[in-house]
Amino acid sequence: MSSKTALLFSGQGAQAVGMGKDLAEAYPVCAELYARANEVIGYDLTSICFEGPDEALTQSNHCQPAIFVTSVACAKALEAEGGAPEPIAMAGLSLGEWTALHMAGVLSFEDTVKVLEARGRFMQEACDEQAGGMVSVIGLSREQLDGICAETGVTVANLNSSAQTVLSGPKAGIDAAAALATEAGAKRAIVLNVAGAFHSPLMASAATQLDAVLADVDFKAPTVPVLSNVVGAPHAGPDAIRANMIAQVTDSVLWLDCVEWLMAQGVDRYIECGPGKVLTGLIKRIAKGATLDNVMNAVSAANVAGN
Repeated sequence: MSSKTALLFSGQGAQAVGMGKDLAEAYPVCAELYARANEVIGYDLTSICFEGPDEALTQSNHCQPAIFVTSVACAKALEAEGGAPEPIAMAGLSLGEWTALHMAGVLSFEDTVKVLEARGRFMQEACDEQAGGMVSVIGLSREQLDGICAETGVTVANLNSSAQTVLSGPKAGIDAAAALATEAGAKRAIVLNVAGAFHSPLMASAATQLDAVLADVDFKAPTVPVLSNVVGAPHAGPDAIRANMIAQVTDSVLWLDCVEWLMAQGVDRYIECGPGKVLTGLIKRIAKGATLDNVMNAVSAANVAGN
């Protein structure tokens, strides 16, 4: 029986200096992507990806388009190797959802680069406006987490798996939530090294500015289902996609719901395209026994194509 495949795309935080360099050297189609991105964005994104420094790559307005271009390059390398299966759906975590939308034909490459540079800039500005943070909590129930949120004024940012949830909010609230989670018996409560309170109401100014940018972007219907982070099910038409992607800046990322939807469709192979292995790491805990592949460089593109 043939497997059903979903393509996954990396989110912010997966970046690493040097990402994509060997892909651009090995595949002309990948080199062209970086050149096109430089032209659209108006600066040398390629050298930031390939050479760094790390401080430049981690800036949100650089990082978001950089991970997008690298993730598309990974998918194109897999295609070039003749190993790209026809996915029955696509999904991505936060910024990775934009990559999935592009790969499903919803937005052009150039428009996605422009959107992500602006999105990253707006999110960084929102971080600078209000001190916020995030904490990853492992081993508490949703009910326990809801109680902690109510007490500390933070919200759920990422529902990553039944065991792992990320909370987001004002810095003081995050510190209090981490302490309460530990008291409640969490296996781990780790305050994350992030710029601010992503996927929380503290990002409202970024959502407002993104709304204005997206008014001029042409959205098309997806050629394959793309999972919405904020709905936990496939996007509908272009208008719904636009609204969901604005809401995604401030709302919870329902990654667990997205994976459970894919499982219900019979997906048993997941290929993560982009730097890192965050998404397949999460899916390993949710979809027991699924085949998990990662394409993050030229070697892995060839290996996955051969499977």
